[in-house]
Amino acid sequence: MKATNTEPIECQLMVIGAGMAGMAAALFAARRGISTAQAGLTGETLYASGLFDLYGVTHGRSRAPVDDPWQGLDRLRRSHPDHPFCRVSNHQIRLAMDLLTEFLGEAGHPYRGHADKNARLITPVGTIKRTFRVPATMWAGVLALEAREPSLVVDIRGLRGFSAEQIVSTLKPAWPDLRAASIDLPWEARLGPKYAEHIARGLHVETARRELADAIQPHLGQAKSIGLPAVLGIHDTETVRKDLDRLLGVPVFEIPTMPPAISGVRLKEAFDIHMPAQGINAHYHHTVQALHRRPDGRFVLDVGRTQPETSVIADRVLLATGRFLGKGLVAGRQGIREALLDIPVSQPVNRSCWHREAFLDPKGHAINLAGIEVDDRFRPVNANGRPVYDNLYAAGSILAHQDWIRTKSGTGLAVATAYGAIEAMAEDSTGKPKG
Repeated sequence: MKATNTEPIECQLMVIGAGMAGMAAALFAARRGISTAQAGLTGETLYASGLFDLYGVTHGRSRAPVDDPWQGLDRLRRSHPDHPFCRVSNHQIRLAMDLLTEFLGEAGHPYRGHADKNARLITPVGTIKRTFRVPATMWAGVLALEAREPSLVVDIRGLRGFSAEQIVSTLKPAWPDLRAASIDLPWEARLGPKYAEHIARGLHVETARRELADAIQPHLGQAKSIGLPAVLGIHDTETVRKDLDRLLGVPVFEIPTMPPAISGVRLKEAFDIHMPAQGINAHYHHTVQALHRRPDGRFVLDVGRTQPETSVIADRVLLATGRFLGKGLVAGRQGIREALLDIPVSQPVNRSCWHREAFLDPKGHAINLAGIEVDDRFRPVNANGRPVYDNLYAAGSILAHQDWIRTKSGTGLAVATAYGAIEAMAEDSTGKPKG
């Protein structure tokens, strides 16, 4: 079925996918002056923690924590030369992360972090996580953890999935001056179960922030900082946080909550609202229904919700469709295939090799390394190692030889490979395919 829109959209680049890799690629391309269209489902972002991992756990059997991600990436390149991180330099990765966080800061969602080491912060179950960049609303928690200063963790009665008592009991041996408290929210007292998004949107009202501060005040004691679940607004969160700092007289910080989380809502809304303003022809909540390559080398894509609605003619295409959850890869009885162009997929020889017998086997599972092989310009290659098409690129978790979940490198991998692909693409100043 053909698209119903009779006038096709023409562009230099079509980005397929609206996860972190797709968003980063579209942003980097637009900033380079490449006319860009994008299609994909943004709903998965709702499950994001809001933390930007770069490289937090060693790739391989040892799974050692990584404090310095730059040294860790250098070691990774020596030990695993097929890893996608080997196709981008540390300098490029720094630039890419800075560009993304700069954009989010302009969108009212600033990030903080150390220059040369991972930050350590509290998780919703009270463990310690290493990550590279955190929302600015969480930064005071990083500093409080480093100092082990007297602090208070507060939960809200009726808000599920976040227990101050559990967090404190887990951290108490290493952080003796950490206390827990539970409070009620006066403006929500008449309601049943509390919903994080309802609370977050409510805190954009000044009187609600004052009532929250008044509920916390009796528990403050000698605390020099206060940890709250991540509910400090959706937009312009720094205004909410700074006002609570003023009302309570000590720094307030957020602790991530279990997904789906407000941190994911913030990212989704920041991308949904501000990416089109970059000049991107955005078709969010739409997918590519059909894709083919014309004799002149350009791609034709039919985009729509459940059936073709719009045709896009693109000089180049970048696949940022993810693995199984994003449906970039499809697993069947005969193996794993790439969903749109049937590009060869690097994978175990048969299904019996996909998983090891023990779920937590330190070697990991071979299926988590499956994906598309690319050359040094992030172009998918065939079985002979040649580019499938000179004007086709790929980035993000669809790439082979990486296990982003185990290495705590999801955002880093997405953003770095998106940057590498756009940089390679931009080397052709005409923006036209080579044919």
